[in-house]
Amino acid sequence: MKEILLILLLQLIYVPVLTLRTIFLVKGMSMYASFFGFLEALVYVFGLSLVFSGEQSTVAMVVYAVGFGIGIIIGSYVENFLALGYTTLVVNLTNKNEQLINRLREEGFGVTVFHGEGRDSKRYQLDILTKRNREPELMELIERYEPNAFIISYEARKFKGGYLLHSIKKVKMKRRTNML
Repeated sequence: MKEILLILLLQLIYVPVLTLRTIFLVKGMSMYASFFGFLEALVYVFGLSLVFSGEQSTVAMVVYAVGFGIGIIIGSYVENFLALGYTTLVVNLTNKNEQLINRLREEGFGVTVFHGEGRDSKRYQLDILTKRNREPELMELIERYEPNAFIISYEARKFKGGYLLHSIKKVKMKRRTNML
C-alpha cells in the first residue's frame, strides 16, 4: 500500500513540474526549464520503476494514471497562480470613455487609444499591455466602467519600449536603491 501511495504522490509532483518546465520553455526561460526538466526526469524514472517493480502492477498503473490526471489539475492551478508573462488586452468601445481611460492610467496601466470606424458607427480601441497577474484586476475595471465592451486578450511574447517597460525599469531601480 505504501508503494501505491508513493506512486500517487510522485505523479502529483511530476505533472506540475512538467507543466512548469513547459511554461518556462515556451517563455524562453531555458535555465528554469532545464532545472524543472531534471526534476521531471528524476521523478518520472523513479515513479515508473515503482509501477513496474511492484506485485500489484495493474493497480499501480491505474494509480499512476489517476495521479497524472489529478496532477494536471494541480499544474493548471500552479500555472494560474504564478501567472508568468504579459498579456495584451484590446478593448473595443462605442464611446470614448475618458473616465475609464483615466482610471486605468491612475492604476498604472499603459493605455493607447485608437479611433476607428465600425460597420455602423465610430469605435474606440484601447490597447493595454500588462503583467498577466494583473489581468483579472484590469478586466474587472473595464467591466465596471464598460460592461458592454468587446475585449480580446492574448499573450504578449516580446515587446520593446513603451510605458510598461519604462515603469518596470523604475521599479527595478527603486529596489536596487533600497537594497543599498
